[in-house]
Amino acid sequence: MTFDLYRDAHGIPHLRAGDVLALARAQGRVTARDRAWQLEVERHRVRGTTAAFLGREALPWDRFARRARLEDTARRCHAALEERDPETAAWVRAYVEGVNEGLAAGARRAPEFARTGLAPGRWEPWTPFGVWLGTHILFAGFPAKLWREEVVRHLGPEAVGLFAADGPGTAGSNGWLVTGARTATGQAVIAGDPHRFIEEPGVYQQIRLACPEFDVLGLAVPGVPGIAHFAHTGTVAWAITNAMADYQDLYRERLRRTPDGVEALDPDGTWRPAPAHTESIEVAGAEGRPEEVEVIETARGPVVIGSPPPHGTTPAAGPEADPCAPLALRHPPRVTGDLGFGALLPLLRARRVADVDRAFDRWAEPVNVVLAADTEGGTLHRIAGRVPVRAAANRVRPVPAWEPGHEWTGWHETPYGDLDDGLAVMANQRGPAAPLGTEFAPPHRADRIRALLGGRPRWRAADMPEVHTDTHLASAAPLLDHLAALDGLAPAPAALRERLLRWDRRMAADSADAAGYAAVRGALVRRLAAEPAFAVLADPPAYPEVFQPWLALLPRVGLALEHLLTAPDLYGIDRPALVRAALEETATTLGEGVTWGDTHLLAPWRALPPEAPGEAPQEPGLSGDHDCVLSTSSVPGLTDLAARASAARYVWDLARREDSRWVVPFGACGVPGDPHHRDQLPLWLTGGLAPVVTDWTLLTEEDVDHEDVDHE
Repeated sequence: MTFDLYRDAHGIPHLRAGDVLALARAQGRVTARDRAWQLEVERHRVRGTTAAFLGREALPWDRFARRARLEDTARRCHAALEERDPETAAWVRAYVEGVNEGLAAGARRAPEFARTGLAPGRWEPWTPFGVWLGTHILFAGFPAKLWREEVVRHLGPEAVGLFAADGPGTAGSNGWLVTGARTATGQAVIAGDPHRFIEEPGVYQQIRLACPEFDVLGLAVPGVPGIAHFAHTGTVAWAITNAMADYQDLYRERLRRTPDGVEALDPDGTWRPAPAHTESIEVAGAEGRPEEVEVIETARGPVVIGSPPPHGTTPAAGPEADPCAPLALRHPPRVTGDLGFGALLPLLRARRVADVDRAFDRWAEPVNVVLAADTEGGTLHRIAGRVPVRAAANRVRPVPAWEPGHEWTGWHETPYGDLDDGLAVMANQRGPAAPLGTEFAPPHRADRIRALLGGRPRWRAADMPEVHTDTHLASAAPLLDHLAALDGLAPAPAALRERLLRWDRRMAADSADAAGYAAVRGALVRRLAAEPAFAVLADPPAYPEVFQPWLALLPRVGLALEHLLTAPDLYGIDRPALVRAALEETATTLGEGVTWGDTHLLAPWRALPPEAPGEAPQEPGLSGDHDCVLSTSSVPGLTDLAARASAARYVWDLARREDSRWVVPFGACGVPGDPHHRDQLPLWLTGGLAPVVTDWTLLTEEDVDHEDVDHE
């Protein structure tokens, strides 16, 4: 295999090869060298085998991966692609060959392998499908339907909207398109940042892929070939955000055991066989005793929660009888055998907006909002992905599998959006995707981005960090209004209130007022969650651990605080009294001179935590908050630590690609101690962006050591 590898000052790989297959192989090989530990963790995650080297704490995910049949779905999607699109299947296979060639060298660089005793395994042609599936299976937040069912069961259907906060906020993004009519160059600019749980190494990989057919740079998902989400080809650029569509259903199943196996009750009243088998999960440190998990699949899909009662026992008829009755997951890739990989090569080959549009016609999962622009003035604002047509009840909560009327009957046509005054803004708010979803993000980020963009007649690519880093918190208004209405306060709480009412509502890391607001908010969330009206939601059913974040009461109250403070009535709760108590508590407990950045610290996820607390890097304090454009999410009432934030920031300039900019939270390399492991963190913290280098002569060529490769 012949290819050229260049790197810029931040170690970002720029790859050049003679054809598409050689380039895919090079991408796989270089990614394995830079991200071997990350790739192997992802490979094991889709197989449900991470506990074998990470220990018992990894079991919840492994159980879910096995029960959801992630590996089998990945195999199905690969097999279907081979039949439907052999060119793309061969391209994916070339990437996998490159990963296998580079893994051994990458593993020798990564200390995690030695620490865990893990040897790099072999990637299969279907493994990238599994990586994509494992990354996005919880992206649409189907476990929120478990929460809504609990709310309905205890408080009634009217309470569902009360807790929506217009969205659970598990994953989101900002994105905006400024047309040439609003830029200094006369060409469009696309910018934004995907919000995800921050991981180290990062979930996005900056990369450039060049061959005679195309020259594309952007943010790739390690373990998946090409550049799907955010890219610039030179003549066209695109970006996505989560459309917040609802495309995954939970079916409450009636299962029974018979001498021949397991049966499920279908909507026509017939009991039919549900294939079932038992799998073993190896657990590090478990003294050789594997964990067993029963894998069952009905006509709806894999059973991800619960199991059949013992033979001879009558199955429960509904959630009131058994809140943990079996639940099956139905989602498009399992039904169609299509993950949308057919879009990946056409995207790399795109030259105009029309090409991007056609490519996204093949998109499947996750369902995204797409913005694109080209150098001829073309623009695109659309939804891409598969959303099933089915009953409205399916979108809200689990539905009974044995009752007719909950079948999938086709696929929604994905809608298109418009541009308004030369702008398009996507921030997970209600918009073109509204007919496809149930809960969306509050409008604050989208409204603020639009207001900022409307504040000047002409924009340049270099101006975009002003938008990326805005910390104004519009969602603070309801709590501040409650504070303004209080009277008869003692001196200390009165002084704190006056400070907060004068506060500029910016969640800056160096702001003591922002820290004071966050402390009052947290105290209020804890008091609301402790109210007897909500106590029934404090102890959810014993669903598997992987679903518990969606069922925890404190985060739900924190996310819904605006609605809870502004609803006409809240089950008779005396909200002014709770606000007063939260203010008084904070006035006595808030430390002198404490700023928001003192407690709002970055808290990245690592598959392998440090052996000792002192070995972890000291993570920095952050500006921003959940509803700021600079979205750095904590859990009010529980912790100020920020586990979710911008997983990357980008600016695509259609006038001159070399004026584009990008940054990731840590660095291009996943190897601890490498110069490029965390070298972008200072830029990311301050809103800075690294230059996109397109001139090959300004890059440093790196020797490709062909002997340091595992050949087949």
